[in-house]
Amino acid sequence: MEMHNPSNTELMGVVNVTPDSFSDGGRFFDASAAIEHGLRLVEDGADYIDVGGESTRPGAEPLSVEAELMRVLPVIEGLAKNPQVPISIDTYKAEVARAALDAGASVVNDISALRFDAEMAPLIAERGCPVVIMHMKGNPRNMQDKPYYEDTIGEIKGFLEERADYAISNGIRKENIWIDPGIGFGKRRGKPIDDNLDILHNLERFCNSGHKVVLGTSRKAFIGAILGGVSPEKRLFGSLATFAWAAICGVDILRVHDVAATRQMLDVLAEIVNYKDDYKPAVVG
Repeated sequence: MEMHNPSNTELMGVVNVTPDSFSDGGRFFDASAAIEHGLRLVEDGADYIDVGGESTRPGAEPLSVEAELMRVLPVIEGLAKNPQVPISIDTYKAEVARAALDAGASVVNDISALRFDAEMAPLIAERGCPVVIMHMKGNPRNMQDKPYYEDTIGEIKGFLEERADYAISNGIRKENIWIDPGIGFGKRRGKPIDDNLDILHNLERFCNSGHKVVLGTSRKAFIGAILGGVSPEKRLFGSLATFAWAAICGVDILRVHDVAATRQMLDVLAEIVNYKDDYKPAVVG
């Protein structure tokens, strides 16, 4: 396997403005706390900040446009006053995406891959911004109700190719279409079949697609299962293993909760992968 340069891997720091996030338990539901957290992620080395106001954990209920806007707009406006890095809005609703872009966001992260709102694709084309299209079976409420695949990788790749073609046919430029295989979204978990591990094992097939690849493994349940059922806040080390593997395989953007630790890991990994005979270590002390 070809080892890619981890120096090229970007980090998308996650800011969940929700009371019921699986990963942080609503710690940043307050707008001021969410803004402070986002700015700290920038200091830690994030290349993007991804703001989401609706939980997409398995079994999650949908949120109204009005409620979602009340959660995310103050955070995006606050972060946009310190425009060190691009802001991504994590939504599948065109009305929310439009307001977020107006408030300072410049990327749309759509877990539905432009399927849930017919106005989303025209909006993205009009604004000329990047969009993340993700693979998911069903919707967050039912995606883990006995998902099944005959050919996991082939079916996910086929879905993403079809959605990319749909996006292009609606006027979205190819370079603005980023793909995400959707770790944990309608994927079987555990033995004898784990679709999440299958995706990770075959990441190069996605990285050779001609599109930027975004991957979100951070603190996901399959990591907890591998580690004997540890809670999300104790999945950092397991998450780092997936990040290192993804970077070597050529994933372009890692969507992460723990930016500082991930940045440090990538910096060391890059030194190992790019080591030369004339290498001179940094002076310490």
